[in-house]
Amino acid sequence: MSAEHVHAPITEIEKHGVEFIPSAERDATPFDLFRMAFGGANTFSTAVLGALPIMLGLSFQQGAIAILIGVVIGALLLTPMSLFGQITGTNNAVSSGAHFGVHGRIVGSFLSLLTAIAFFSLSVWSSGDALVAGGRRLIGAPESKIALALVYGLFAVIVLVICIYGFRFMLLVNRIAVSSATLLFALGIFAFVGVFDPNYPGHFALDALGHRPAGLLPAMVSAILLAMSNPLSFGAFLGDWTRYIPTESSKPRVMAAAFLSQIATLVPFGFGLCTATVVAAKAPEFIHNYDYVGGLMAVSPGWYFLPLCLIALIGGLSTGTTSLYGTGLDMSSVFTRLSRVAATILIGVLSIAFIFIGRFMANLVGSVSTFAVLIVTCTLPWMVIMTIGIFTRRGFYLADDLQVFTRRQEGGAYWFSHGWNWRAMGAWVPSAALGLCFVNVPDQFVGPLGRLAAGIDLSIPVTMGSAAFFYLAALNLFPEPATVFGPLGPRWVRAGEQGHEDIRVGKPKPATTP
Repeated sequence: MSAEHVHAPITEIEKHGVEFIPSAERDATPFDLFRMAFGGANTFSTAVLGALPIMLGLSFQQGAIAILIGVVIGALLLTPMSLFGQITGTNNAVSSGAHFGVHGRIVGSFLSLLTAIAFFSLSVWSSGDALVAGGRRLIGAPESKIALALVYGLFAVIVLVICIYGFRFMLLVNRIAVSSATLLFALGIFAFVGVFDPNYPGHFALDALGHRPAGLLPAMVSAILLAMSNPLSFGAFLGDWTRYIPTESSKPRVMAAAFLSQIATLVPFGFGLCTATVVAAKAPEFIHNYDYVGGLMAVSPGWYFLPLCLIALIGGLSTGTTSLYGTGLDMSSVFTRLSRVAATILIGVLSIAFIFIGRFMANLVGSVSTFAVLIVTCTLPWMVIMTIGIFTRRGFYLADDLQVFTRRQEGGAYWFSHGWNWRAMGAWVPSAALGLCFVNVPDQFVGPLGRLAAGIDLSIPVTMGSAAFFYLAALNLFPEPATVFGPLGPRWVRAGEQGHEDIRVGKPKPATTP
């Protein structure tokens, strides 16, 4: 490496926010990225996603195909998002200011906030429920709202403390989580090998006359989209970790680490799918009620309760920290008076409040998974625009100009129109709106156009295609300033005139009279 790296102690609270990470302090590796991204998904909540194809009525083979397709496509779409942090030295939301404008980058911040709260809540709920159910089966502990509240609270506080310490402490947690959770999932082979049936037929098997019940294709598409939502949920967060990877590190290796981290999630996905077939065969009432966790505890052998509790504990910590850390980091750049630690505490407290209100007062547990799908539908066009942007600009970014908003300045290469690039915003808004119109999650949310294709959810292809079309059209019809493209010029699009506004101190707010 070209610079001598300074290794901060793991137990030292991270001092950096979203400002550019100096080269001397960027000592992470692509393998660290793999561990962070895989650790954040190698969890009980991913196993719950793996069980959903069975809940939708698919057979084991159909569910396996849907999960494989969804994970691979989602991983491919996620992979380019790993490059921004390494190039710009900051997180993906701030990096998005290069395309959305230094003010328009709040779109990424808002999406990461919603994603973090949704997946943090799912993680705490699923892991907490598993721990309480396992405790009842292991030692006869009461399974009550008080017990759930205590577990939720303890879980959330531990996650918050880890996030306050920051990146390197999280990396330590995930180093332990990746290997231990994978081993515990693998133990499930011995727990269920005697009762697992790979020929589980589902609800769409051929009848005696060779007819197949209606609804197979919509169920398959829904299962694919649910599997895709897991890798896509990392789109706003990869830069939180890749900003610590030196710029001279191999970019193909960084992208490979991001891709393989999601392919590795076939472990928890497969665990959820296989065990869901066992639950469906031995305790179908749990599948009918969408209670996979309860069903799993009901059919598991006694010796496997402790491994399940450990999976819930370890996995919940991994998912919770990867979600909460990035949002606290990003909010410190939106509310510039807050440090990273203060912003993390604020977002953590709000998330904990949502967890308790959503679980005990509003009964939002079932709805949050649908909410997560809607968030991903809005995040995907943002990712498409970012991916097209990094390609058209040949990976050229001005790191200092990205920090204009954080430093309360104005101007720079990414100022565009008062800090907003209407080309990207004009592509994202209609694409996200169209995607939401085509969402079709049965019994949960169906958009106004969701039934046009016989119940098939077309939200993902519609939102991706429209984002690519609108953004490329805007870039060609209204070229961006040549400054943003660097010395090699643009790819695929035209460049406008050279020049941009100089960076200057922002306008002071008018004084208020008492």
